[in-house]
Amino acid sequence: MALLHVLVLAMIQGLTEFLPVSSSAHLIFPSHLLGWPDQGLAFDVAVHFGTLLAVILYYMADLVKIGSYTIEAAIKFKVTPIARIGLCIIIATIPVCIGGFFLESVVESIRENIHVIAWTTIGFGLLLGLASYANRKMIWRNISPNQGARADSLRQLTYVQALFIGMAQVIAVIPGTSRSGITLTAGLFLGMKPEAAARFSFLLSIPVILASAFFELLKIYKTPDLSVDWMSIILGSFLSFIVALIVIHLFLKYIAKSGMALFVIYRVLLGAVLLWMF
Repeated sequence: MALLHVLVLAMIQGLTEFLPVSSSAHLIFPSHLLGWPDQGLAFDVAVHFGTLLAVILYYMADLVKIGSYTIEAAIKFKVTPIARIGLCIIIATIPVCIGGFFLESVVESIRENIHVIAWTTIGFGLLLGLASYANRKMIWRNISPNQGARADSLRQLTYVQALFIGMAQVIAVIPGTSRSGITLTAGLFLGMKPEAAARFSFLLSIPVILASAFFELLKIYKTPDLSVDWMSIILGSFLSFIVALIVIHLFLKYIAKSGMALFVIYRVLLGAVLLWMF
């Protein structure tokens, strides 16, 4: 791969993986808009691995605590609020694993359909805007701390709410939807504070990216004659890691003050441009 291609694609992945704008869709754009050759499966796995390392590093302390409490709960059969977060992550991951397995052939058939990407970019962008508006207007949000309240933490998250977010995440297999966007939308509709919804979305990305990378690696394994540009893979993975780490930090600060309006506008404009151009 050309150095410019590596730099641009790695930065796109790092910028868009955790923003509600669809990273998979953006990785398709260069080949259509600039005529670049497809970057290949190995490079896609590498840059996703870079963003995975970023979210793991950013939430390392939380992950250690959640993991230890969840294991302790499994041993002692006593669920603490922190252990419930771990169980909620597991519950929310199950639907997308099942959905991804059964919908793989359908998704592959529309993976690079620009019109599908454009309409889902617009549609789910507007849905995110509606969820953000509804979230700010929920007058019942302070009635009970256990029924979808706008909590700063995830300790009040219920199993039913986690399952709802997980089921919403299945929709993200459709190109242009955005995994982070649809999980944020679901969380906002439940009344979660934007920072809490984003935090759960980020934590939920870890098993999802791991599962996705595992299946992609299986495809690579079944293609023994696949050539691998190790320099591009290492550079792409490192750059996506650095960019994603910065994006996670800045995104959490931004939405706490400014909400989702900017991302809604961006998605609608982007989808309109794609429909106009193609």
